[in-house]
Amino acid sequence: MRIAILETGRPPARLGGAYPGYGAMVERLVGPGHDYETYLADRGALPGTGAHEAYLITGSPAGAYDPDPWIADLTAFLRNLDPGRRVVGLCFGHQVMAQAWGGQVEKSRTGWGLGLHRYDVVETAPFMDGARAIAVPLSHQDQVVAPPPGARVLAGSAFTPFGVLAYRDRAALSFQCHPEFAADYARALVSGHRAAEADPTFGAAALASLDAPHDSGRVGGWIRRFLEAR
Repeated sequence: MRIAILETGRPPARLGGAYPGYGAMVERLVGPGHDYETYLADRGALPGTGAHEAYLITGSPAGAYDPDPWIADLTAFLRNLDPGRRVVGLCFGHQVMAQAWGGQVEKSRTGWGLGLHRYDVVETAPFMDGARAIAVPLSHQDQVVAPPPGARVLAGSAFTPFGVLAYRDRAALSFQCHPEFAADYARALVSGHRAAEADPTFGAAALASLDAPHDSGRVGGWIRRFLEAR
């Protein structure tokens, strides 16, 4: 399968280039056996809408509602995409997909989410397994506050009600969380994060949460099966 990774951000400069880019993280999450091409979408590079069988959209420090031209271009790309092409979004990818297809994204009134969070599974899709909940790292302040008309909620929490979305009218799946974040990167991201520095107690709790078992590998399996389903 030819998969385009639309890279919309990269690790913070404060981490000194010690970690792979978000495109590489996503490729590692999904795994081998596919032909990946990475496009720096936040620098204006996008593939043709019929050039790949699937598209993966990474996280970003940007907001889906920001006025940057590249976000407008990405939104138009998603709106023009054949509904049969498979699309997977993570964090910003989750948000920009929802916004492009009729949902709403805002800065959450509940503030930052950092560390390991649990989503309860409320609907099981064919590519999923018997999990009743997943615990996956996250780092976000923006959230989908109103999903698009064609979306259904697969999992979420009180903090993130629309944590995992699948679409009835197109081959699309998205996650607010970050299953692509390795444990060492998730810890590095929390350490020195502005929200953690502003509230050291919050930061310490977020960091401690990452010591618990997580389900990133399981979610990676869901994504692989979704992409490879026929």
